[in-house]
Amino acid sequence: MGSGMSIADWFVSYGNTAFEIIGTLAFALSGLIEAARKKLDIVGMAMVTFLAAFGGGTLRDILLDRRPFFWVQNQFWIWVVLAMCALALVFMRARHIEPTERATAWPDALGLGIFSAGGTLISLQAGMPAIVAVIMGVITAVFGGVLRDVVVNEIPRAFVDHQPYSVVAFIGGWVVVGLDSIGASAFIAVGIGAAFITALRFMAMIFSWRLPTWRV
Repeated sequence: MGSGMSIADWFVSYGNTAFEIIGTLAFALSGLIEAARKKLDIVGMAMVTFLAAFGGGTLRDILLDRRPFFWVQNQFWIWVVLAMCALALVFMRARHIEPTERATAWPDALGLGIFSAGGTLISLQAGMPAIVAVIMGVITAVFGGVLRDVVVNEIPRAFVDHQPYSVVAFIGGWVVVGLDSIGASAFIAVGIGAAFITALRFMAMIFSWRLPTWRV
């Protein structure tokens, strides 16, 4: 921390970057575990990890006409993804990490919370109406996982597991909108929104909540 900067000031200044780091790493880890489950080689593992981490944010930036893309502006993320893939090969071959479907779900839930809250706030700051901002937050959080599942030849989990996923992101987006409307700082809005969404997703997983399905 800089001279004279309090802990609160540091969080206000750098908290959003910290959230971005945690969310990107969480989604990257979910893609990494999914690639390992499918026994992909290092190239396939890197591509799936990249799509999971950056797919949603890239689509959001395209729709909002934001340039450069967030991962182009922060190129160290590419090196982080490549390093994660290399380390994963060592740890998973040594059986330190067991690539199960449930292992994918936990970091995915954390990424869901952070990316949906952050995507909603970025859209609000870009001047989008509240409903558009919330949908952009859902796209930011969900689209990377959709790409991850499609590339590994799975029907996207967000569409078929019948647990609240996109719905959780949509509800949490309105928490961010509400906090922003009363003048909360970006750090507070994203922090509370992300915590709410992640906690709700964890509860859905733990208590096996299910969405209604079509009866044929």
